[in-house]
Amino acid sequence: MPRLRGDSLILRQVLPVSRLSFVYRAPLAGLLVLSVLAGCAADPKAATQAPLRGVPPEYQARPDGERVVPAVNPVYLNERNRRRWVEYTGPEGKDTIVIDPYARVLYHVVEPGKAMRFGIAVGKAGKGFSGNAVVGRKEMYPSWQPTSRMVRNDPALYGPLAGGLKGGLDNPLGARALYLYRNGHDTYFRIHGTMDPSSIGKATSAGCIRLFNQDIIDMFDEAPMGTRVKVRTRAESLELEGPMHELHTGYVVPEAEVELIAADDAAWAAGQITDPAVLEAQQHAAAVEAARRAGAGN
Repeated sequence: MPRLRGDSLILRQVLPVSRLSFVYRAPLAGLLVLSVLAGCAADPKAATQAPLRGVPPEYQARPDGERVVPAVNPVYLNERNRRRWVEYTGPEGKDTIVIDPYARVLYHVVEPGKAMRFGIAVGKAGKGFSGNAVVGRKEMYPSWQPTSRMVRNDPALYGPLAGGLKGGLDNPLGARALYLYRNGHDTYFRIHGTMDPSSIGKATSAGCIRLFNQDIIDMFDEAPMGTRVKVRTRAESLELEGPMHELHTGYVVPEAEVELIAADDAAWAAGQITDPAVLEAQQHAAAVEAARRAGAGN
């Protein structure tokens, strides 16, 4: 598991992990148990290892074909990041996915007034599209290739991967991807997993809409081809979610959460939160090295 950074520990205090366990839909949990009993995991020991403390069942390690998806570090499972059932007040109907890139949440409306809410990471491309679309393609462990613009803007990071990267848990798209189409054409807007669970709930430099791999795996099963998707505009986000405040840790909370914001400000003033610019530089350097190794292995 990743080391716990000081800012993550502070965030855990600011946005505490809920004691309640929310499972997307019961049949999925049953299928997971059956897959373990059927010996579908590549390593039976990994599939039957003891659950990690502090990690809800839906975010524990799970077998996925020949792979085992690692458990999510509990530090990243704050209230806004964890999936949970919520009352849904938006106008969208049953079986619609609603993405709010400004509040950094995704809703899967399962019946009138009820939805499963997920925390998401939002890349720059995640705010470049709004309106209606449908799921026009679905891929398990999709391959990925940086665009020519990405290579041009950051050759150290994306140059080694210009030829593409095969699917896997070390792929930026993660375990699954849903590709959104409008009027039969690819919008180049995706909902996908991640190789970096620490990014969920934050703004990122690249990509569209990321979820924890466990969340996208379950959503992949719950969202058939043709599922309606609505991506909110900033105005719609303000109307339905209210104004948001970005904490020094990179997460967002409603502006009404004055105590959380005050705690974050105090932690920042005390030097207990890593400067985001420093952290970003460290992460970029690590990503460049990882890209170099991945490129050499292709």
